Amino acid sequence: MRNRLDKMQMPTEQQALPGRSQPLTLINQHFVNGNPIQPPFADTLACAMFGLGCFWGAERRFWQLEGVYSTFVGYAGGYTPNATYEEVCTGLTGHNEVVQVVYDPALITYRQLLKTFWEAHDPTQGMRQGNDIGTQYRSGIYTFSEQQQAEAEQSRDEFQRALSGAGLGGISTEILPAPAFYYAEEYHQQYLAKNPNGYCGLGGTGVCYAPAPATGSSA
Repeated sequence: MRNRLDKMQMPTEQQALPGRSQPLTLINQHFVNGNPIQPPFADTLACAMFGLGCFWGAERRFWQLEGVYSTFVGYAGGYTPNATYEEVCTGLTGHNEVVQVVYDPALITYRQLLKTFWEAHDPTQGMRQGNDIGTQYRSGIYTFSEQQQAEAEQSRDEFQRALSGAGLGGISTEILPAPAFYYAEEYHQQYLAKNPNGYCGLGGTGVCYAPAPATGSSA
């Protein structure tokens, strides 16, 4: 059994649980808007992936945005294929709890998604978010293009200046090309719509992020 401190340290690939080859079976329909939560998606849509603490509250922040077509939650950034929630909670998969966002770039920009990301949580806390402690609660942006990578890095630098100006610490957010994504169990999908009084541990810093104008496409 790993203790609280151990869960704040990433396991090595050799330490990770083996997982399984068979993916979970899901209902391919968003509980809130009825759109699909599994590909293929229309060529006019783009994807984004974020980790910002418990994925229940994180997903709700994004499905509420105009221009977002679909959202779904899962595990990414670790080693264990098709991990279960119980396995992720051991800290022995390396995965982060993430939300994928399928959006229409004609209606909402990647910069606007980044604004929601930065303001919805505290990106300075390392392997935790509030009382949620462990590597699966780390802050992360996982990008699907060089343009997204550039905009994510620029937004981090801009938000760091805002945080520093407010007397807050350094950003610990990892910004990486999107890793393999494994869907979480059915009951986690759109959890706070199914359970309106359910737990949401997200809390921002109170610092506003004002994104600079982007150049080029962010699809």
